[in-house]
Amino acid sequence: MVLGLSDRVHACLFDLDGVLTQTAKVHAAAWKRTFDEFLRRRAERRQEPFVPFDEVADYERYVDGKPRYDGVASFLAARGIELDAGREDDPGTDGSLDETIHGLGNRKNSLVLAMIEHDGVEPYKGSVDYVRAVRAADLATAVVSSSSNARQVLIAAGIADLFDHVVDGVLAEREHLRGKPAPDTFLAGARAAGVEAGEAAVFEDALAGVEAGRAGGFATVIGVDRLGQADALRAHGADLVVGDLSELLDTP
Repeated sequence: MVLGLSDRVHACLFDLDGVLTQTAKVHAAAWKRTFDEFLRRRAERRQEPFVPFDEVADYERYVDGKPRYDGVASFLAARGIELDAGREDDPGTDGSLDETIHGLGNRKNSLVLAMIEHDGVEPYKGSVDYVRAVRAADLATAVVSSSSNARQVLIAAGIADLFDHVVDGVLAEREHLRGKPAPDTFLAGARAAGVEAGEAAVFEDALAGVEAGRAGGFATVIGVDRLGQADALRAHGADLVVGDLSELLDTP
């Protein structure tokens, strides 16, 4: 066993936000601002109490790791709110957005892009070291992310050259792949790397992501616990949970 992986593993499939880059907190903040704007306006119109989006519990349970519009629908359903899907080009640039699923999702995306442009993207050093070691061991590498901005984030973080393949939200939409917790995008990552699912390892920090890895029949699913949810990651399908991928560098 090398790098915490069995000999049958020939490719490593990495989630992006929270595993490779410190952008999960950016996404959580953008979701909170988007949903709180919407929930506050709705509460005022209906003369009801305003219950804000919880940046930890709601983020983990309803939106983390999922395609953007699926995340919107999941959270709204949990609050008993029904909205039209709307159009893909529903405005998302200011507080007057259309109250549709696409409008809310587009608002969140515009906020994330603005935050990344302003603050940049910081990769996790331990993850970068691990990916370099994976490549040195002649294993294929791929990023599998629900984000449509995955390539821009990789470039901004300065790590795009470490990955042979990228499966992102753009490809998923084009090829009609279901989002996590369905295994479709990880399976696409394995195909791109030229391996079967049983020859690939999945690295995920989201509950939906480890579920996807387990559902796809991958050789191993490694959960990355950035939020103190190790037990939940195991319960949802992780074979092994680490706090940082650097821990696997010490595995014989």
